Amino acid sequence: MDSDIIAGRNAVIEALRAGVKIEKLFIAKGETDTSLGHIASSARAAGVVVCDADKRKLDSLCSGVHQGVVAITAYTDYVTIEDILDIAKQKDEKPLIVICDEISDPHNLGAIIRTAHAAGAHGVIIPKRRSAGLTATVAKVSSGAVFHMAIARVPNITAAINKLKEAGVWIYGAMPDGESDLWETDLTGATAFVVGSEDIGISRLVTENCDFKVKIQMSGKLSSLNASVSAALLLYEAARQRR
Repeated sequence: MDSDIIAGRNAVIEALRAGVKIEKLFIAKGETDTSLGHIASSARAAGVVVCDADKRKLDSLCSGVHQGVVAITAYTDYVTIEDILDIAKQKDEKPLIVICDEISDPHNLGAIIRTAHAAGAHGVIIPKRRSAGLTATVAKVSSGAVFHMAIARVPNITAAINKLKEAGVWIYGAMPDGESDLWETDLTGATAFVVGSEDIGISRLVTENCDFKVKIQMSGKLSSLNASVSAALLLYEAARQRR
């Protein structure tokens, strides 16, 4: 069993009582058992994301007996957007932030966090739902960068973008049909890059709230790069300009 999995009703109940940091809770879909309902309500009260799951999903998460409930624990605490902005202020630097719009692959998220830390970014923002969280896999892929990078998990990416704009941060969406070339874009100011998922890219509403849409010039027949590779190019171009 993976180290970030807690399965079974009693185990999950005790984890909630003990204040274990739980990233996400999966409950058997259609189950009417009162104990599962109690677990779900307790988890929601603690701010945990609760998801319905069929038996196949639960079985894939846990190799043992799960009794209709599986919890995935978080490997580190989340911060707020204000915390990320304060980190930049304390360093007397313009904010450099990555916003992950529905990056569901933990390997991609871990790689993005690792690169963000290496490139000198001040924080990473992820949504509560439809996103990988800070699990053991993400921690491993990041080579431990999750313990050094400020990561905020927000209910709504658009609201987070608006909060950053109010703080004077420019929002750059990375997309194949961007209006400006990355290498010709001024990234020396307060900057937040939005990186979308590989299957759908940046969502429509988030796209509409970007100040700038930038593209990474591509040769060959492919139209886009892996999300973590795109994030690396964006971050290191910003780092290069700031030096």
